[in-house]
Amino acid sequence: MQKKLSPIVSEFETQEQADSYEHWFKAKVEASMDNNRARVPHDEVMAGARKIIAEAKAKRKLA
Repeated sequence: MQKKLSPIVSEFETQEQADSYEHWFKAKVEASMDNNRARVPHDEVMAGARKIIAEAKAKRKLA
């Protein structure tokens, strides 16, 4: 029988669910760390996002 976990302590109902998520999460992190693609600094990504948003706002004003 699976032991129920307290919702105050864990977002998972059972230890099996928590273990399964932990395994999945670690695999995703490891795959990301092993990726050879160039890393893009956060500031660069945010600057690009701000530019896209500004362009969309400008387009809306013209419409």
